[in-house]
Amino acid sequence: MNTIQRIAKNTAVLLAANIVSKVLSFFYIMYTARYLGADGFGILSFALAFTGIFGVFTDLGLTTLTVREVARNKSLAGKYLGNITVIKIFLVIITFGLIAITINLLGYPKQTIKVVYFLALSVIFSSFSNIFNSIFQAYEKMEYQSIEQILSSILMLSGALFAISQGFSVVGFASIYFLVNAVALIYSFVISIWKFVKLKMEVDWSFWKYAVKEALPFGLTGISGMIYTYTDTIMLSLMKGDEVVGWYNAAYKLMLILLFIPGIINSAIFPSMSRFYISSQNSLKLIYEKYFKFMLMIGIPIGIGTTLLADRVILLIFGIGYTQSIIALQVLIWTTVLTFAGAAFVKLFESINRQIVITNISIGCVIINIILNFLLIPKFSYVGASIATVITEFILVGSIFIFTYKFGYGIQGKKVVKNISKITIASLIMGVFIWYFKSLNLFILIILAILFYLIMMYIIKGITHEDMMIFKRIIKPREVTEK
Repeated sequence: MNTIQRIAKNTAVLLAANIVSKVLSFFYIMYTARYLGADGFGILSFALAFTGIFGVFTDLGLTTLTVREVARNKSLAGKYLGNITVIKIFLVIITFGLIAITINLLGYPKQTIKVVYFLALSVIFSSFSNIFNSIFQAYEKMEYQSIEQILSSILMLSGALFAISQGFSVVGFASIYFLVNAVALIYSFVISIWKFVKLKMEVDWSFWKYAVKEALPFGLTGISGMIYTYTDTIMLSLMKGDEVVGWYNAAYKLMLILLFIPGIINSAIFPSMSRFYISSQNSLKLIYEKYFKFMLMIGIPIGIGTTLLADRVILLIFGIGYTQSIIALQVLIWTTVLTFAGAAFVKLFESINRQIVITNISIGCVIINIILNFLLIPKFSYVGASIATVITEFILVGSIFIFTYKFGYGIQGKKVVKNISKITIASLIMGVFIWYFKSLNLFILIILAILFYLIMMYIIKGITHEDMMIFKRIIKPREVTEK
């Protein structure tokens, strides 16, 4: 199987799994938000944000490092798995202690503290699952990770429906995360030792020193990314209360669901990019240039379409109690567009051993985001938090794009302008179509809009012959030698 076909297989597997899991997650969020109301949903969202930020300390970039290094040399799988599992034991103990101390010092109600404790334990289980999933990624066997993802989503939705039928409180919903992540850990552990490498605990101090040093830039990027992602929720909770957090997160969760698209491609493409950095610069260039273009082709129409249909989407999913979430979604969706645009270059820097660039940019953007939230939340509440998120993402992606040129990986300017122009024109024409036929059934309108956009892209030659050839190579197996 050649590289394009292998990437296509892994992307297809992850895409199928993510579509299933995101559909299930969509219903989980809808039922949970409607049942708990803005207040209860706000408490759960705060706890997820709070433990999510601390959860990065259970990994510190070790999972990403494992994918990169084992993808290059499979014989290292046992050493990485054995040593990093032991390192994580120490990290999770420290992390849980920090979570417990901090949440109690902040003076939150007992119910919120209980929710945080359950989610902290679920984060710990997830951290160990991720190290086993890193082995699946490194071996480019994404089907095992996909099964885990679908299993978890089924259990989450089933748990939520059971909790609703039994009249559970928000604490009961938090316990669902704990149980589901425990099952996911058992699954990933069994598959790892059965199919790939047996877990043998190791304490190699020299390896620990090397691994932590190499992984730390990934970890700092993850920490800054989580702070950037969730600091607005925590600040809204402290400044405006649970109900506002619920309104904001109704829109925010929908935005995060869409991020599965670059997420699955990242998982499928990162091992190949890491290899090509060593074996073929031309292949590396082809991958990240096409990745960038395809993400723009998906992101820009999503931004325009969601902006126009936000009111119908929010009211359909969450109901009249979340009307305030409409404007938040209209603003936040452009964060998704920017994230799509920057995805290729984030993975590029990680694959060429320059992850420190992403780390430095991310840390700077975290500081900017916190300052913007302090300035905008008191006056504009959750709308201010939404604006702060978009501004920060624009600065982050713009900075990454500039650095690609500094290190000689920049895409030709004329090519970038040409691609963006054609995609934007097709998307705007699609937007006119949506506006004119806005009274149609929402699902039919979305399907027709997608088809109309693709037709416009074909007419204005936004999709090139080279794009079509790559697509044909993906869906039609050929014996192509990897260069």
